[in-house]
Amino acid sequence: MAERGRPRRFDRQAALQRAMELFWERGYQAASMADITEAMGINAPSLYAAFGSKEELYREAVGHFAATESDAILSPLRKAETARGAVEGYLLASAATFTRPGRPPGCMVVMSAVNAVGVGEETGRILREMRAGSVAMIEERLQRAMAEGELPASLDPRSIASYYVTVQQGMSIQARDGASRPALEAIARAAMAAWDGLVLPRGAAA
Repeated sequence: MAERGRPRRFDRQAALQRAMELFWERGYQAASMADITEAMGINAPSLYAAFGSKEELYREAVGHFAATESDAILSPLRKAETARGAVEGYLLASAATFTRPGRPPGCMVVMSAVNAVGVGEETGRILREMRAGSVAMIEERLQRAMAEGELPASLDPRSIASYYVTVQQGMSIQARDGASRPALEAIARAAMAAWDGLVLPRGAAA
């Protein structure tokens, strides 16, 4: 039996999960405090006591997204045997993840580029660094392939990584607009059709 007079405790992680899903669906500015407290099942004083402010809650929600939702997309970059397989796996995993039933479409971190209006400079910096992290991961995978002789040493890995992340970010926006998984997979395959032209020396046969 709960002790008399003591406030009912709430599950902080469950509340953070619900806040994450609300911010993911609506963005920072469009999610009102009334929406947030209703989704989390707590009142405003409890929210401030547990998370500090709406913006601090948003930052924690984005971090929670990165910790719980992004591995499905990024794991091919670590596990695939070839650089091409890593990039293709990254795009196809994005197509699957961006269209999962029961989750808002697209990627919360990608969509923060357009729906985090109103956040402070520190939060904006954190979001930019998180989005840049995918470029860095692909660039690192390409550099390893170059060092191992899989890819030519003359490549510009940053440009190639930026290209494929730009494709993936566009897929996120397409998913938000209602694109299906097969439609996103078609975009991924079209982007991979450019692979040989990007990585083979000029004039080399495919």
